[in-house]
Amino acid sequence: MPKIVIQNLHNKEIFINNENKNLLDIIHENYIDWMHACGGKGRCTTCKVQVLEGLQNFSEESQAELKFRKMNRLASNERLSCQCQINGDIVVKVAPEHKFNHIQYSD
Repeated sequence: MPKIVIQNLHNKEIFINNENKNLLDIIHENYIDWMHACGGKGRCTTCKVQVLEGLQNFSEESQAELKFRKMNRLASNERLSCQCQINGDIVVKVAPEHKFNHIQYSD
């Protein structure tokens, strides 16, 4: 069962039961508040994750991700959580510009 570790949320661990769901849905199903201004439709970059380990365990980039990457709105180690699926262990963190004020982050 693949594992997600969110480093700057005190190394919160999530285990993936359904690899057909996108990363944003998995995060929300585990009661973690994660920004997603466009409702998870790939129209913004507010749900992006910074990938620290396991980039090879993400699905291929979506058209939305490729578009934002060309616009320099996604770095090479960033993915849109609403656009990708996970098939192995990963370590990610919340992008600094998309942190919520009401959450205590660990970095």
